[in-house]
Amino acid sequence: MILGEKFYARDGLTLAKDLLGCYLIKETEQSKIITKIVETEAYMGPEDKACHAFNNRRTKRTEVMFGRPGLVYVYLIYGIHNCFNIVAAKEEKPEAVLIRAVEPIEGIEYIRENRVIGSRPDRELTNGPGKLTEALGINRDYNGLSLTEGKELYLTIGEDIKESDIKSGPRINIDYADEFTDKDWRFYLDSDFISG
Repeated sequence: MILGEKFYARDGLTLAKDLLGCYLIKETEQSKIITKIVETEAYMGPEDKACHAFNNRRTKRTEVMFGRPGLVYVYLIYGIHNCFNIVAAKEEKPEAVLIRAVEPIEGIEYIRENRVIGSRPDRELTNGPGKLTEALGINRDYNGLSLTEGKELYLTIGEDIKESDIKSGPRINIDYADEFTDKDWRFYLDSDFISG
């Protein structure tokens, strides 16, 4: 079942945990690629100094974060890597969840075509935010896309994850965020594919 807007219409912390185990599905004309979300990070809007929309900063880049829950927010880091986020909460409350890592379930051939890793282990295919977007062909053209329409990119219920299965720790590469640097807003499962 494709997840609808109601699923995403929760605060970023809740959504970041509930996304674990969900299937992120990319459809092409030739194939369906299914991956399981195994690592996320919550970004909690105007109050969160690590969030792009801290202090309600509204720019061309962050505008999509102020939109409906379930929209895709893709941005570029280091000038080369795309990062895939899902808008949470509600309109005008700019919270989002970064998808940090996914585990391939089906369509690994497509993933290997997009990310040539030679003899390195398969976990190197999708064990980081820039890696998974390259592997799945997610770029800034997807920015603003609704995951609730069930077309090219969408989420479904995946594996049943218990609260005891979820681990947490500080978010990665946000040293600039002062008192928000050490908040345990990164969530992950026991998987070879996590980035940390």
